[in-house]
Amino acid sequence: MANSAPRSFLQVAATEEVASPLRVVQIEGLVILKIIKHCKEFSPALVTGQLLGLDVGSVLEVTNCFPFPIREEDEENEAEGANYQLDMMKCLREVNVDNNTVGWYQSTLLGSFQTQELIETFMNYQENIRRCVCIIYDPSRSSQGVLALKALKLSDSFMDLYRSNNFTGEKLREKNLSWVNIFEEIPIKVSNSALISAFMTELEADTPVTQCDYDRLQLSTNPFMERNMEFLIECMDDLSMEQQKFQFHYRSLSRQQAQQQAWLQKRRAENAARKAAGEEPLPEEDPSNPLFKPLPEPSRLDSFLITNQIANYCNQINGVAGQNFSRLYLMKALHEN
Repeated sequence: MANSAPRSFLQVAATEEVASPLRVVQIEGLVILKIIKHCKEFSPALVTGQLLGLDVGSVLEVTNCFPFPIREEDEENEAEGANYQLDMMKCLREVNVDNNTVGWYQSTLLGSFQTQELIETFMNYQENIRRCVCIIYDPSRSSQGVLALKALKLSDSFMDLYRSNNFTGEKLREKNLSWVNIFEEIPIKVSNSALISAFMTELEADTPVTQCDYDRLQLSTNPFMERNMEFLIECMDDLSMEQQKFQFHYRSLSRQQAQQQAWLQKRRAENAARKAAGEEPLPEEDPSNPLFKPLPEPSRLDSFLITNQIANYCNQINGVAGQNFSRLYLMKALHEN
């Protein structure tokens, strides 16, 4: 008779199947309204908040959120922020509201969110939460008639490379990792209860044309385009500085290789003389010689992030320009009629 002894929790966890990848982030409409309200109230200051919900299969459900308090610049007490989060989650648990952390949200200015601070925050969350997302909301872009809301997560290959802290060219080629593989954008699905959907249906028929509808017909997008171009130029300058670092590294590497060859030729000539004199030749490699010390290659992480940010600015400029052309053609047709 087979042994049917109960298995321990560790044995069950070890044989558990690999979880399905994250396919969609399902957010309740009330959570989106809370995020928009918090970000717009403090704009242009950047704010953050906690996302609460459930991780169900390939769907990450976001059912609630709460904002983080804005700390002064001279205040560096992180314990207060942690205590605030614990107190808020305890209060939510007492009123029977989902209090499982599934990520955080943050505001941004013209899409300038791809920084090392965001990556470090992701890695800190990943230590305790297997799957977490960051909801990015851009109030400045939303003023152009587009709901600038996106859900991001770090790719698994990038996280493995970040843990090893090795962003050399050889390692990146080995992992087949480029700047487009740092972040993964997860589709967002807005969910509402049946009562809210029915109420919105009742309001939709009697809703008059609002000022927001007229604002979408404005032809002037100069401030938005100018700020995007300014940020794009700054990123191009930063990328040029990163390229100068690599150029200096390769010049130093070429100079070191030339010095190594000169040293080897001198050592071989010396060994030839010692061999002719019947003496033992000296080794051609000397680890104690500083000429043979490998030069550390600069990290490519900063250049990857800057390139990613440049692509984001270009996409925003392209999208705004396309919308502007559509409005101009519409107004031209109206004038002709």
